[in-house]
Amino acid sequence: MPAPRFSQLAETLISSEIVRLGAQVKEKIKAGQHIYNYTIGDFDSSQFPIPADLLTAIVGAYQQGYTTYPTADGELDLRLAIASFIEKREGLKYSPEEILVSCGGRPLIYAIYRSIVDKGDKVIYPVPSWNNNHYTHFTEGQHVLVEATRENNFMPTAEQIAPHIKGARLLALCSPLNPTGTVFGKEELEAICDLVIAENESRGADEKKLFVLYDQIYWTLTFGDTQHYNPVSLRPAMKAYTVFVDGISKAFAATGVRVGWSMGPADLLSKMKAINSHVGSWAPMAEQHAVATFLQHEQSVSDYLKHFKEEVSFRLTALYNGFIQLKKQGYQLDAIVPQAAIYLTVQINLVGKKTASDNLLASQDAVTDYLLNEASLALVPFGFFGAPRESNWYRLSVGCCKKEEIDEVFVKLKAALEKLS
Repeated sequence: MPAPRFSQLAETLISSEIVRLGAQVKEKIKAGQHIYNYTIGDFDSSQFPIPADLLTAIVGAYQQGYTTYPTADGELDLRLAIASFIEKREGLKYSPEEILVSCGGRPLIYAIYRSIVDKGDKVIYPVPSWNNNHYTHFTEGQHVLVEATRENNFMPTAEQIAPHIKGARLLALCSPLNPTGTVFGKEELEAICDLVIAENESRGADEKKLFVLYDQIYWTLTFGDTQHYNPVSLRPAMKAYTVFVDGISKAFAATGVRVGWSMGPADLLSKMKAINSHVGSWAPMAEQHAVATFLQHEQSVSDYLKHFKEEVSFRLTALYNGFIQLKKQGYQLDAIVPQAAIYLTVQINLVGKKTASDNLLASQDAVTDYLLNEASLALVPFGFFGAPRESNWYRLSVGCCKKEEIDEVFVKLKAALEKLS
């Protein structure tokens, strides 16, 4: 066997399966096919433009000459604006020294892992979840998977986490959760926080503590009676152990604007800042000043979020109702009531069926391909989020969903299902 040509990390890192599926979808679209592309956690800007006031502020910032390097931890006016924004809307109090700005959430998550996890350290994370398997691989941590289930809306429970908490270094949580669009209930998150506090209190003064990475990038997007909870509001003692991942990407349909932030203990953020400084993952200067300006326009923020949430909720609800209607007609489909984010969790149980050309759908991968080829419907299986490959649950993203096409989706899906035997 020939020797590896590159580093151990490069040779063993698994590329993003979602990106690979997305490339497959793009090829079909390029070939002239109309695909209902519900794979990507992004937005069609014709459906979900960024706030007009934010756009104006970005253009103005460039015109004012904000085109140089920003400060390593983020421009002070932005960190002050973030501190005010989260205190008014979430009741969290963080000083500018406890806030770190970066070009979106990914560099922050990478820096959190790099700052906390050493080779062999236990990292607890639920599956399905977004990319924790890859970040744990980056740091050569010990993967401790907690397989969440339908019974708990695919959110991990304290009971599942408890057996693994001893000696763990990082607990990676996300709520609202990508890929499920579901959230932690108050009592469950309190129980998880109590586990973390008790574990840290049991460790000696010189022992490393257990930190919680709390990704709440979708926290503004909750629907109906759903409430968002966070560890620090529920248990103030968690402030010493919690590092948040947050930003404008999902709250304001601004994935390409690239402004994200973490809140957490200042000593941890200083290490993250050093790592991010070496990789140059700063948010652009102009965008930072623009976001600082926009966040201070409270009425504009409120007006945008109200309309944005209504549009997202409409799509999620309509798609949920469509799947439930087909379920009532006897098709092996299901869906979970949408709670938050831009995702709907759906079940498509077709393994073992035969197509019109007598081909057996022998695996979930075959089902995914069938949906794409016969129904022009592109979804992401939970197997791409660390869940078992045979899982028949999928993430459906509405960021690129056009309201006028929703009825068409179910006409095509039903026709594809009718061809199976």
